Formats: sequence, structure tokens, C-alpha cells
Amino acid sequence: MSGATSGLTPEQIGAIDAAHLWHPYSTIGAATGVIPPVVAVAAHGAWLTLIRDGKPIEALDAMSSWWTAIHGHGHSVLDAALTTQLGAMNHVMFGGLTHEPAARLAQLLVDITPAGLETVFFSDSGSVSVQVAVKMALQYWRSRGQPAKRRLMTWRGGYHGDTLTPMSICDPDGGMHSLWTDILARQVFAPQVPRDYDPAYSKAFETQLAQHTPELAAVVVEPVVQGAGGMRFHDPRYLCDVRDICRRHDVLLIFDEIATGFGRTGELFAADHCGVSPDIMCVGKALTGGYLSLAATLCTTDIAHAISVGAAGALMHGPTFMANPLACAVSVASVEVLLGQDWRSRVAEISAGLTAGLEAAQGLPGVIDVRVCGAIGVIECDRSVDLAVATPAALDRRVWLRPFRNLVYAMPPYICPPAEIAQITSAMVEVAGLVG
Repeated sequence: MSGATSGLTPEQIGAIDAAHLWHPYSTIGAATGVIPPVVAVAAHGAWLTLIRDGKPIEALDAMSSWWTAIHGHGHSVLDAALTTQLGAMNHVMFGGLTHEPAARLAQLLVDITPAGLETVFFSDSGSVSVQVAVKMALQYWRSRGQPAKRRLMTWRGGYHGDTLTPMSICDPDGGMHSLWTDILARQVFAPQVPRDYDPAYSKAFETQLAQHTPELAAVVVEPVVQGAGGMRFHDPRYLCDVRDICRRHDVLLIFDEIATGFGRTGELFAADHCGVSPDIMCVGKALTGGYLSLAATLCTTDIAHAISVGAAGALMHGPTFMANPLACAVSVASVEVLLGQDWRSRVAEISAGLTAGLEAAQGLPGVIDVRVCGAIGVIECDRSVDLAVATPAALDRRVWLRPFRNLVYAMPPYICPPAEIAQITSAMVEVAGLVG
């Protein structure tokens, strides 16, 4: 069986999984009404090889494996970069040592991200990169002699990760971490940012921010697309406004580009839609092309210098696998592959295909909105999607979807041609039709 290296049968994999493995946001074991995970045995291009009813099937990875595999799976250039680096050095500690993959990736990120972001801190995941961003902001203000500036402000409806501080700036009521609201740090939440531009919203945002300026370290937002909090889109002009507001009130601005970076919204970074630069920016997910876990937090020289000359004398964070050479090497390859092609046209073609294909969902019973931004397509329903119904329906059409809450969405690899995008949208419409 292609891709199987452990010698376990799919049945054995499933049995061990049911007995011992947690999955994201899941119960343990065979709980009533919970469908078991599908066994994956291989991934090539935009396709996954999955075991269904005891037999292998091919299904399009419409999720880019949670928004990471922008070039698909098993890309020859990325494979070669990883293999070459593995032959030289798999890992060394980053404390007191440095290496070429980290240096090359840092320079590449500084070159392509918004102007002014000159220093790079590598970490293991998107959640940790947000945590690092917040620590940067807090240490900055301590170094500036303003330790009272320790709270954060954000829009409702956001998602920034699963560790404690990022959880505190996820939506406190309807978000995935509302269970923990009573024990998390109390942050400042502005109302949900509207889709269409309304100057009155920005004015109200500034009024609310001004009431908390003495205690605010930073505003943290997902630019253009609020991802796992609800797949909502907003006009880029709000980013221009929040940039100006933060500057006027001496509050740092952090952009969480973990989901939006590397072309997903139609610009290389979502901040590029309005040409603004944050003080701190987080990137991850597609950074490695879906090969390994790596994220980065970038900040201005001013912030880095203030932290470095502060009382601590250093940024107080240091992951064990920081700047792993394998992850850095494959990230360099992934970014170079992206920049070496007409990625903008590819994303535009996918966007057009999603728009055309999802038109059929308009007017379906239970569908309340259909929206597309770059290579992101969303069908919003008026009730939760039943995965026990949705998953097999999508697999019937040879598409792997992973709806959540009331959303059927796709973020396909950029390598998908129009026919595959049509196959994905057909499956999405089919699943949405089963919700109503």
C-alpha cells in the first residue's frame, strides 16, 4: 500500500488511534455520534490517498492540510531542499549557534514583508509566534518605562491560537476558547469589524481605544480575513485606519498573518492590500509549504533595540527547536518556489473558480452567505454542519473538506487547475445542501 511505512494495517491504525490518540478539538475514543478519523496513507500534488471502506481512494486536499500546503504535497524542489539539508545537519540548538538556513530565511522574510520589519524570531507554531509577539510588546513598554501598558485590544470574532495569551484575544463569547474566558487575561474587545467599510466604525474603535490607552500595549488583528474565528472578510481600509489610530495613541500594532500570508488573499501579505506596516507581524502555516512546523515573528528595529537595552537585556523566549535547519531550509525553498512563479495569476484564477462554482449555493435552504477572498471560499449556513454527514458526502465527490461550526469552506493548494477547483466547489455545494 503506497505511503505505508509502519507495517500497520488501516484497521490497526484505527484501533490504536481510537484507544490512545487525541485529535484537534475532539473527544478521546469512540464516543457516541463521533465518526472516526479517516486513515491517510499518502499525499502527492493536491491529492490525498485515504482509506475508505477498507480501500484506498484519491481525494483533493481542499484544505491545503489546514492552509499550509500551498504547493501541494511532495513538491520536487521542497523535497530536494529537505533532503539536502538532512544530509548536512538535521538540528542544532539556536542558543549560541547560527546557520545558513536560518540566515537565508531571515533575510528573505525581511525582504518580502512590509517595510520596517527588520528582525526575525523563529518559533515552533503560529500560536507561539503570537505569544512571542505579545511578549515583544510587553517587554518594549517595560523598557520604555511604561509597565502599566500590558493589556491587548482586538476585534471580536478573531482567532490567534491555542496557548493562553493568544486564547485571551480570541472571541470571548462565540470563539473556540470561550470555555476559558473566566480564567484568561482580560483584554479589550471592540465590536466585530464589518465586511464593508464604514468610517463610523473606525471612529468608534478609536474612541474605545482612547479610553484604555494608558494600559494598552498593542492592538492585535488578523488583516482582511478573520480565519478560524468565523472565516469573515473585511475591507482593507480598516487596516489603514487602525494603523493611524495606533500611531496617534502610542499603541503598538500587531498583524497576525499566520493564515493570510504567502499569497492566500491575493496579495503576498494581507497588509499589502492597503500598503501599511505593523510594528510586529506573525507568519506561519504556509511558510514551510506544509512540510514542517515553523513560524516567525518579525518586528521593527526600534522594538528590538528597546527590548535589548531594557532591564532584562534580552527577549525572554527561546524554543528548543527554534530555527530548526530542516524547517528553515524547506521554508526558503517554499518561498522561492512561490516567488518564482506567477502566483498572483494562480490565486486570481482560483478565486474566479471559487466564485463561479459557489454561485450554485446562493439561495440554498439554510445558506445565509457565500463569500470569496483570494483563494478562500466560504459557504455560511444557518446551523452547524454535521461532520458525520458532510465528510462522506464530500468524499463521494473525491474531495477532502473539514467544515467547522456552520461553515463549509476551502483553501485549496495553488497548484489546482480550474477542473479541480470545480470539483471542490461542487462538493462544497453538495455538503451545504445537506445542511438546510
